[in-house]
Amino acid sequence: MQDFRFLNTTEIVFGTRAQYAVGELTKKHGGKVLLHYGGGHIKRAGLYRQVTDSLNNQGVDFVELGGVLPNPRLSLVKEGIEICRRDGIDFILAVGGGSVIDSAKAIAAGVPYDGDVWDFYISDMQPKEALGVGVVLTIPAAGSEASNSSVITDEANNNKRFLDNDLLRPRFSLLNPQLTFSLPPYQTACGATDIMAHIMERYFTRVKDAEITDRLCEAALKTVIGNVYKALKKPDDYAARAEIMWTGTLAHNGLLGTGRIEDWSSHMIEHEISGLNDVAHGAGLAVVFSAWMSYVYKHDIPLFAQFASRVWNVEIDYNNLSYTALEGINRTKSFFKSIGLPTSLGEIGISPKHYGHIAANCRRADGKTVGNFVKLQSDDIIEILKLAE
Repeated sequence: MQDFRFLNTTEIVFGTRAQYAVGELTKKHGGKVLLHYGGGHIKRAGLYRQVTDSLNNQGVDFVELGGVLPNPRLSLVKEGIEICRRDGIDFILAVGGGSVIDSAKAIAAGVPYDGDVWDFYISDMQPKEALGVGVVLTIPAAGSEASNSSVITDEANNNKRFLDNDLLRPRFSLLNPQLTFSLPPYQTACGATDIMAHIMERYFTRVKDAEITDRLCEAALKTVIGNVYKALKKPDDYAARAEIMWTGTLAHNGLLGTGRIEDWSSHMIEHEISGLNDVAHGAGLAVVFSAWMSYVYKHDIPLFAQFASRVWNVEIDYNNLSYTALEGINRTKSFFKSIGLPTSLGEIGISPKHYGHIAANCRRADGKTVGNFVKLQSDDIIEILKLAE
């Protein structure tokens, strides 16, 4: 197990009335608030009224900025920064899923900064200060409700980049599984896959003797796998939705990566794919992750055999661990397909003509390799993309 530092300062309120605490908690952190959200779903579902009534009842002054899209756009982030500066905003309330939260975090980092907020996403520059962010979560997927991460798309250049900084961790996040009952099946499946990918990026490590987080990762994966079927079959299954929602938070709040060196190459590759064609992040990960596993598993066959056994209940063939490892990879891919997600690049509009662009762009301009389990060069990335055809 590696040395580590674990920090998570986000207050979580979980339960059937969690959103009604939003006014009280927001008042503790902000004097004037930007209410940030996506489209009309929160209004149709009645959540917008619940949130604004709670804010009004607590005397919280707020202005609104809606319109966040999946793969949140830099242009809206910059609009939000200008609104906050103009109106003296000192706190941002994100009501939505990961895209809304990531957009809110980017605005929070950009308001106190004299330069272009995109500087933080394309270089090693880090914000020195940021506005506070609060969250009412509507989609369990990205884990942004308790993470230090933000992912933003520069739509002008088809670039999708991330920023990790502890200043971006939300001050509070309100989680009510009932708010996810109305999610379409495809969005539920994409969210579950995003959660699984966050876990697997941490699970597949070259670090040995990290049994506690091995077991935590395996339990989290089995929880998502078992409950996504229940949620798809019965969308208002509170118990299933609750398990998925809380696992999504634990998957990306830093706990499951303690003592480990994380990978993240599949995410880096997928970011370039969704930067090109705006595919849902979970759908892109369903395509990329199985291909990545097939390409790298020989670097630690026992770990992949362990994954197959503990997560997918594959009986270990000690005379042929490779067979066991490959069976786990096959079951992972089959699972994604069984919940209605694509498993090939062709299904999401990516052809071989894009491979060079994806391989070049997912490596930073300084020429660093991608990933840690196996450090991938451009040629490796292209081979992974070929496996995903």
